[in-house]
Formats: sequence, structure tokens, C-alpha cells
Amino acid sequence: MKPARPLLAAFALLLALATLFAQAATPPPAQPASQVFYQIFFRGFRDSNGDRIGDLKGLTSKLDYIRRLGATTILLTPLQPSPYYHNYFATAFKAVDPAYGTLDDYFAFVRAAHAQGLKVYLDEEFQYVAEGNPWWRDSICKPHAKYAGYLLWKDKQHCVAEPFLGKAKWLGYDGKSYGIAMVNLENPAVKAYFQNLLLYWADPHGDGSGRDGVDGFRIDHMMDDLDHKGLDKNLFAGFWTPIFRALKTRRPGLRILAEQADWGYGEKWLTAGHVDMVFAFPLRGALVSLDKQTIVRNIRATDAATPAGKIQVLFLENHDVDRYMSEVHDDPAKARAGAAIELMLKGDPLIYYGQELGMRGMQPKNIGKSGGIPLTDAVGIPVREAFRWQADLDAAGSAIWYRGDQWFWKDRYNRSHDGVSLQEEEARPDSLYHWYRKLLALRHARPEIEGGSQRILCDDDSAVLCILREQGDRRTLLLVNLGRTDAKPRLDPKLVSGAAWADLLDNDAPTVPDAVLHPMQVRIVGTLPPH
Repeated sequence: MKPARPLLAAFALLLALATLFAQAATPPPAQPASQVFYQIFFRGFRDSNGDRIGDLKGLTSKLDYIRRLGATTILLTPLQPSPYYHNYFATAFKAVDPAYGTLDDYFAFVRAAHAQGLKVYLDEEFQYVAEGNPWWRDSICKPHAKYAGYLLWKDKQHCVAEPFLGKAKWLGYDGKSYGIAMVNLENPAVKAYFQNLLLYWADPHGDGSGRDGVDGFRIDHMMDDLDHKGLDKNLFAGFWTPIFRALKTRRPGLRILAEQADWGYGEKWLTAGHVDMVFAFPLRGALVSLDKQTIVRNIRATDAATPAGKIQVLFLENHDVDRYMSEVHDDPAKARAGAAIELMLKGDPLIYYGQELGMRGMQPKNIGKSGGIPLTDAVGIPVREAFRWQADLDAAGSAIWYRGDQWFWKDRYNRSHDGVSLQEEEARPDSLYHWYRKLLALRHARPEIEGGSQRILCDDDSAVLCILREQGDRRTLLLVNLGRTDAKPRLDPKLVSGAAWADLLDNDAPTVPDAVLHPMQVRIVGTLPPH
């Protein structure tokens, strides 16, 4: 038996070398393809049956519009039943609000989106439940009920649920009050329930194929210690990470986008929370200001907070903030400048439905004050009005679900024949809609914009923002004059000389990068390969 030892050692060495070579030959995981999100506030997008409520069949009928615009990924606000119009705070989780359609309608939508090459992300919020949810309804004053341990309670008799943000009742836009209770996310049965729920939406057939499954999730209001109460804590490690691991084991390409609850840079969520993407909230604030120094400072801070392989989702609007056109006081030049910066920067951009038309809307500032707007969930309606398909707001398909005699209808921002509709803007070559289409087509055509590196040039006290995107020998330079007078970018002569540059917004017409720009003028120039 002694002579066998050298052979055994040699075999072990060969096995180790084979493993080493196999590891060396394994390519690094591919970086996820760049995405352009199109976020839809579901109730306000497209009605198919005449009840003025956006629904699944209406959305499915307009997938070609989203694709032609240049988006690659649809992000939906929640679909589950809820007493609230926005469908956050569910009464059931594995269900669709009947006003939107059926589960069959939902899966038909997912199949149709995938057939058009579009990805689908669902917005998930299950840290709370609304009054009417069976976990709550069937457990009140019944501490031994089946689901009593699924919620957090303030008393041993389970007669008072732990409320959302400390308030027992919340007033809905319909004038009715509903309770919202915190879920016991530390309960193993609750963890298992939500893991299986997300696996169902990601892989309905349970075979790993993802047929009819979503491509990602947005996690609403993600926190490590929910509402800082010390009741649902260590959620990153104990709740979210195991669920994300199970999802990616089943669907390796699935992506997780977190709404970081503090609206900061999201570094903790990208590292300890193990999500793939966060929202670039501070940068959004800078883009509202259109101040060069503020934008530069936030670009640098955002880049510094983003680990390799992670993504910041860039946005000007979403369902929780004011419309960008209203933020820039209806100035079309500023709206174009903001759009160009958002769509040309490093990161995955998000377009909120109607942003590409310049839809307006601001949440009221006099909420809860004497003579002001009452504090209800209706305060968000002005930024969630119906998508403008036709010049006539009353045209068939318009999802004016909020029509009535309340302030949010009487004071609505979008009016018939106001020039802010797809019908009107498609007919105007110089419209904001066509500007978005041009920018998105440019983004898809230039790989250095979709996935290249990013450098800030003109880092001086001038008003010209200069962002260089590079990949290999390809270069694209974004130039925006954010000042009030004509200005010329101060570019390094070594950078701009020795190459043929073209104005990418003017059919690749030859140009020089350091030409004078008018106030709020946008130029995007790129190097061209030799012909």
C-alpha cells in the first residue's frame, strides 16, 4: 500500500490544478445590461373598459408606445387590493385589484411585454397591511388565531395593532378612515410567506424558467429597522438578504431595486442590504436646482457611494415628488436641459409616465392648515393624474379616475387642449416628446453612454456643465450651459483636438466641442470613427 501514496498525492495535486485552471477559465459574471425604466402609476395610465380607471388590458394595448419611446423596462406601482387608491397597504398579497383586471389579465400583460422585448418590475410593499386584511381582521382580540403572530400588537390581548408611523387611522382620498398595521417581519412564518410570494411572481410555474415571471422588484420604503421602532430590526441580514438569495438562486438574472427609506445615497442598501440598485435621490434634487456646482458635487458623491457592479437609478420624477416641468416653472428649455443630463449620465434612467410630455403637477403646500388641503392620501393625486393620450382629457381611454367634485379635480393641472398630450406633441417635431425620443435613441446607439465611464470636465466656476462618457476609443461629450448668458466651455485642447467631432443632435454634423452655448442650450458631441 505504501507505493500508492505518491500516486494519491499526485492525483490530489492534479485535481487542485484542474480546479485552479477551471476557476481561472471561468469568466466574471456579466454586468447587467443598462436599462431605461418607464414607471407607471397604474390607476392613471390607460383605461380599456370605460370606467376611467387604468387597467391591465389598457396597459397591454399601449406596450408599443413604451417600446417606441425608447424604454426597456416597465416599473409598475402596486397592483394588489387595498382600500387606498394607490394600492400600497394591501388587504391581499397574491391577488390583483379587481378594478385592474384578473390574474389572467396580469399574466397576459407580462407575456405581451416580454414579446415586445420589455422587462417588467413589480413594486412590493408588505411591511404593513391595511384594515380588511385577513391577518388583521381574523386576529383582533384573538391572540391564538392562526395569523395573530403575523402582525405586531401593542397589547397582549391583540386588540390594538402596532400602527404605521404611530397613527391609528389614516384618511383616504374618499373621506373614509382606514387603519394600517405593522407586519411582524421577524416571524419565520412571515419570512417564508413573503419569500414564496416573491418566488411566485418571479417564477409562477416553479420551474426556474421565469415564464410569465417578472424580471425584478422595487422594494418600497426599505429599512433595516422598520420606522426606527426597534420592533422589526436587523431586516437587511435577517429578512431581505435570505429572500434575495432565494430569488436569485431561482432566477439569477433577476434584479432588486430598493427605495432607500432615507432618500440618501443608498450605500448601506447596496452593501449590507444586498440590493442591485437604489434611487439617486440627492442627484434628483441637484437636477431640480440646475445649478452646476450642486450637480457636480452630487455626481461625485453618488459615484463614490456606488460599489462596482451596482446601479444608481437616475430620475427627475416619480409618484412621490413634484413633476419636473412644474419644478422648473414651465420653462421648456430647463425641462430639456434636465432631461439631457438625466439621460446622458452614468446610471440607469427612469422616466415617470407623462414626464416625456411635460405633464405638470405639484403636491399642495398648505396641507392640514386652516383653510388648506385636508391631510389625506389625496395630497399625491396632482402628481398622479391621467396620462395624456389625446388632446381631449375626456377622450376614450383617459384614466381620469379622480374625476368628481373634490379639490384634486377642480384644481387639476392637466386640461383639455393645453398642448401637453401625445396627440398634440406627436404633431410637433420640436416637442418635448420628440426630444425624449431623440435622447433615448442616442443613448441606445452609443455604448459609451449606456455603459461607459464618466468624467467631469470644465470643473471650474463657469456655468457650463461638461460630462465626458468614454468606452474604449468612443467618446461622447455632454455640454449644457446652465447660466443666464452665453458661455464657452473651457476644455483641455489636448482632449478635443486630433479627433473628428460631430453634433449628435444634428445628424452627426461636423462641429467643435468648445463652441459658444446659449443659456440652457444643450449640445451632445461625439467622436466619429474614421470613414
